Amino acid sequence: MKILQACVLLSLGGLLAACAGGPKLSESNVPSIPQDQGRIYFYRTQVIGVAVQPSIRLNGNKVGDCQPNGVFFKDVAPGDYEATVTTEVEHKLTFTIAKSEEKYVRCYITFGLFVGHAVLELVDPEEARGKIAGLSLTAGAP
Repeated sequence: MKILQACVLLSLGGLLAACAGGPKLSESNVPSIPQDQGRIYFYRTQVIGVAVQPSIRLNGNKVGDCQPNGVFFKDVAPGDYEATVTTEVEHKLTFTIAKSEEKYVRCYITFGLFVGHAVLELVDPEEARGKIAGLSLTAGAP
């Protein structure tokens, strides 16, 4: 019985270690959006599929990773963008951002054949702001 308890504790510790660490977004000094740019926040609230942390690309360039309980942002010039994330399959999200606008992109994992599939979706700013404040700021920020 003690061996089972030890295994469970080690497994939980491994899961927690795989989640994003670092300062919470609400505790960080996030700079204002530059006047001639917009800001895209990428975040993941779920811990399901914790081992699956694919890279997020914006117009083909890696900007960060889809980490559980993590958030990062990228300041960009106004225009059209394509965000992609790939595990077994590639998922694409296209959107346009204007000067001084904020966009919120949620990454989440669904079940796949061998590996979970990562999905990106635009989220309403009001809803997203409430969810990202308690998330850890991860690498990938500007």
